[in-house]
Amino acid sequence: MLKTSEIAAIKLYLDQMDSAIVDFPHTKTLAVYSVNDIPFAYFESGRQLLELSLRSDPQLSKLLRSKYEEVASARKLDPRVWYTVVISGQLSIEEIRALIDHSYQLALDMTQP
Repeated sequence: MLKTSEIAAIKLYLDQMDSAIVDFPHTKTLAVYSVNDIPFAYFESGRQLLELSLRSDPQLSKLLRSKYEEVASARKLDPRVWYTVVISGQLSIEEIRALIDHSYQLALDMTQP
């Protein structure tokens, strides 16, 4: 189980992404992070379990879901290119940061001509 300080570290990491904008268009507990109007992360903090949905290429998304119990198909998002991490401590903070970086880079690449 992650400590409150580790969860805060994940949120801070998201908040400090270059050119990233955070918005709460759906609920007060669902933060949507985007770069150049392309979402790359959904961070749900209002539930008993914290969830982080990230953009991914289809092969990585499938691999992560098969390798980790805490990685599942994203609800209400295209499961081919999104997955959700139920933050429980199975993945390290460093691994979560690397996944955030990957998602951010994919969104950034989508805005390039």
